[in-house]
Amino acid sequence: MAIEVRIPTILRSHTGGAKAVEGSGDTLADLLTNLDQAHPGLRGRLITAEGALHRFVNVYVNDEDVRFTGALDTKLSDGDTVTILPAVAGGAFGLAAAAAIGQHRAAVAAAGRHSAAAAAGRHSAAVAASRHSAAVAAVARRTVTAG
Repeated sequence: MAIEVRIPTILRSHTGGAKAVEGSGDTLADLLTNLDQAHPGLRGRLITAEGALHRFVNVYVNDEDVRFTGALDTKLSDGDTVTILPAVAGGAFGLAAAAAIGQHRAAVAAAGRHSAAAAAGRHSAAVAASRHSAAVAAVARRTVTAG
């Protein structure tokens, strides 16, 4: 049974960047277990420790919100499309917020590396200019003393 699962950008690190993956299962819970075998960690981002969908994740089966069709017990059929969407609003530590924090930390780290590299580059350029000036001065001194 092939079921297409559309993956939001925030979870694509678990699917190797794939926007959509295929899985199988008779229920949404079975499908998520099946997907976790091929894409470790994915289920953990969607399911709480108590075994329910995280409140900051919206899941749709053929455009129907699973909160109204049985949640994890929602029945699936061959050819269904499951769409996972992070909630747009909600708690500060929702799926989107956690990803935004991670992206911010990566950007800050990259900026720090860039600043250090730029500072090192400026230092290297200053040292090179200083050496060039010293060489020019030495040549000038030799020319004056020889003339």
